[in-house]
Amino acid sequence: MSSRARLTEDEITAGLAALPDWTRAGGEITRTAETASFPTAIRVVDAVAETAEQLDHHPDIDIRWRTLRFVLSTHSAGGLTSLDLTLAAHIDEALRTVR
Repeated sequence: MSSRARLTEDEITAGLAALPDWTRAGGEITRTAETASFPTAIRVVDAVAETAEQLDHHPDIDIRWRTLRFVLSTHSAGGLTSLDLTLAAHIDEALRTVR
């Protein structure tokens, strides 16, 4: 399956089971997280940006001081694809490890 092929409802449900901090809203998944400081938030965004470039898949990111909100969707596919789940897992990792 192509990484840009839309996921089925069952695939989305299974994928989100492994990503408990993410919420589905139609054709998007979202996560909001608070970091320890503004500089930490920027380091997380920088780590996510590096991965996003490698995947050629870019999230919407809202930065509000220490709070980050990520929104993922594959617009070219008109919904969620495996790229969204992959990037969500990378975002979770960045939030756990970046200090």
